[in-house]
Amino acid sequence: VQLQAYGGGLEQVGGSLRLSCASSRRTMSTDVMGWFRQVPGKEREFVACISWTGSLTRYADSVKGRFTISRDNAEKMLYLQMNSLKPEDTGVYYCAAYPSRYDPSSKFSDYDYWGQGTLVTVSS
Repeated sequence: VQLQAYGGGLEQVGGSLRLSCASSRRTMSTDVMGWFRQVPGKEREFVACISWTGSLTRYADSVKGRFTISRDNAEKMLYLQMNSLKPEDTGVYYCAAYPSRYDPSSKFSDYDYWGQGTLVTVSS
């Protein structure tokens, strides 16, 4: 397993959670990394991504201003700070990666490596 996501759980509306993703990839420091989420019956959707340096980030419109993606290449970690949670944020969250020194992509098909997912449930 090259990527392992954790930190999900049950949270109330308006609360916060921090997801973490540990990478064991040797080239993690030059990977684009991202977070996607999926609910049963729906396709996996883009949440956020970050460039290999951490200087560029992209967010889905639905999470802008509430979620923050970050990375620590020295520790080989990816994070997703989720604030002001809404019921529609409920889903299984996956971290993903692909090797690239270019701008980060929001396209599911660009990502080569995936973690196992961690469940986030936001209750009202």
